[in-house]
Amino acid sequence: MSNLFTIKEELIELKGNTSSLIVVDMQNDFAHPNGVLFCPNSTTIIQPIKNLLIKAREKNAKIIYTKDTHYQDDPVEFPIWGKHVIKGEWGWEIIDELKPETNDMIIEKLRYDAFFGTPLDHVLRTHGIKNLVITGTVANICVLHTVSSAKLHNYNVIVPVDAISAITDFDYQLSLRQMDFLYKVLLTKEKFVIFD
Repeated sequence: MSNLFTIKEELIELKGNTSSLIVVDMQNDFAHPNGVLFCPNSTTIIQPIKNLLIKAREKNAKIIYTKDTHYQDDPVEFPIWGKHVIKGEWGWEIIDELKPETNDMIIEKLRYDAFFGTPLDHVLRTHGIKNLVITGTVANICVLHTVSSAKLHNYNVIVPVDAISAITDFDYQLSLRQMDFLYKVLLTKEKFVIFD
């Protein structure tokens, strides 16, 4: 299936002051083995995301975490997924391995797309951000919807394929196909992303 999309395997240099690293929904309910909607493959992307965070922080790139956020009576997603990431509970918190630092920004989102109903676009434009490196989980749901919205907002989007995860390989491959074919996202690997 990999011939359905292209992964660029050469250095991609991004200016730190016009770039943002976005970590999508690496919360306990999705990325911890005890989470109610645990995505087993999410454990394999922790180290690549850590590496990107180190590189981004060294060059003062804007670091943004999204937190899928629901309340006890969510009428839209709970009928589909059951109760998950309820604000203030353990499952809603970012996993310990990727805890945000003081200057990182957190965007609470109520739906799959991190732009929908949030100040994300305003924040990015206020800081002069043009390049988005998008990571996290789940590839075919919140990551894909955020990537598609980012492209429709005319950002330059880079997705390190070893820093996103899905529940099944089919879902993962489908996500990459859509990102490449439909949105012309730059697919790469973590080691090739450089902030300068």
